[in-house]
Amino acid sequence: MKIIVIKGGGDLATGIAHRLHQSRFKVVITELPKPTVVRRTVAFAQAVIDGQAVVEGVTARLVTTEQVRETLAAGNIPVVVDPHAHCVVACRPQAVVDAIIAKKNTGTRITDAPVVVGVGPGFTAGMDVHAVIETQRGHDLGRVIYQGPASANTGIPGALGGYTLERLIKAPAAGVFTACRSIGDTVAAGDIVGYVGAKPVSVVITGVLRGLIQDGLTVFEGLKIGDVDPRCRPEHCYTISDKARAIGGGVLEALLHMGVER
Repeated sequence: MKIIVIKGGGDLATGIAHRLHQSRFKVVITELPKPTVVRRTVAFAQAVIDGQAVVEGVTARLVTTEQVRETLAAGNIPVVVDPHAHCVVACRPQAVVDAIIAKKNTGTRITDAPVVVGVGPGFTAGMDVHAVIETQRGHDLGRVIYQGPASANTGIPGALGGYTLERLIKAPAAGVFTACRSIGDTVAAGDIVGYVGAKPVSVVITGVLRGLIQDGLTVFEGLKIGDVDPRCRPEHCYTISDKARAIGGGVLEALLHMGVER
């Protein structure tokens, strides 16, 4: 069976996995035992918490490495708790896509598979991967780079509704996060959406709570734990974003260009 391993199951990785699955590729996702995914309603990583996750009609299931092939045969996407992607050796994939979005290379090598793709900054095509996908919003979003790196990380998210950093919700301290609002809720500037220990977590703009990490996770100060969308479209919380679709298209192009077979 011809397999593609995607490292990471966040919303951008999910956009990639969904596009490849719909294009009839066999996709396996590796994840952490406690994913810190913000946009959980559109992330296959949520299967680690709930046993399965459904995004736009595609089902991902939490399985062991031994259950990967039967899960693929059933038409679902396997999600394996495998922080170090050991299943790359077991599955012998024809391609590996690093979509962890760590803004640095955490261990992916160009020798991991016949085709290796890095998503976002931290990778250099021709050195540690065969191709890099641009993730910075703007003219080049989704572009496939076959020589050199993606744009450097600016630390500033793309603008939505005229807001950038204001959209982010970050942990005010280290501790255990407890939510008091849910993804899809409309919030106003100053509203409290949860607590880290006894410290309240509030938003600074009005909009829809598009993302919020899993209740009960231990976080560190400054960690991104939520996202407010000022466009106030609750339905956007449950569908793959334009950015994830563009990046998914870039990965699909790279794999086809380099001869990966379905």
